[in-house]
Amino acid sequence: MRFRPLRSPSRRTLFRTAAGVAATTALVSLSGCTSMLVVDPAEDAANPDCALPMLLMPDELNELSQRTTSSQGTTAWGEPANVIVRCGVAPPAPTTDPCVSVDGIDWVQVRAEEDTWQFVTYGRTPAVEVLVTPSEVSGATALASVSSAVSGIEQTAACVSVEDAEQVDGEVPAGT
Repeated sequence: MRFRPLRSPSRRTLFRTAAGVAATTALVSLSGCTSMLVVDPAEDAANPDCALPMLLMPDELNELSQRTTSSQGTTAWGEPANVIVRCGVAPPAPTTDPCVSVDGIDWVQVRAEEDTWQFVTYGRTPAVEVLVTPSEVSGATALASVSSAVSGIEQTAACVSVEDAEQVDGEVPAGT
């Protein structure tokens, strides 16, 4: 004679009800989402030091909602995206490009075109890149909004003024 454990019909009912509620909740949640933004990951996006800064990024930036992105180490705000952040980009070498310090984070302005400004942290590895549509969000607002999240990445160098820069004898590189 074989014995089967008794199953309470109420347990089955509870399980089916809980599963149905979870499926319905997931469906409703997905239907209210904005479209996922496809963002290419930075080369070092899987660096563990990118994880915490990305988790600490604000839910809103200049009244723009944070969006879901397709790649690790990335986030964005706005529809269409007016600010995009990528962690794990190559850190910039010493440069004469403009550098600004925002809340203790040094940012090099790598590109300033009419439709896109590009900033990259200086003296932090992995480096963080911020792309801004300046007609929609000021660079200062974007950098002030994300700088506290980036502060967990160790600073190993800082921007200096021309007067404080180390003088090197020899030829001046082309383009400076």
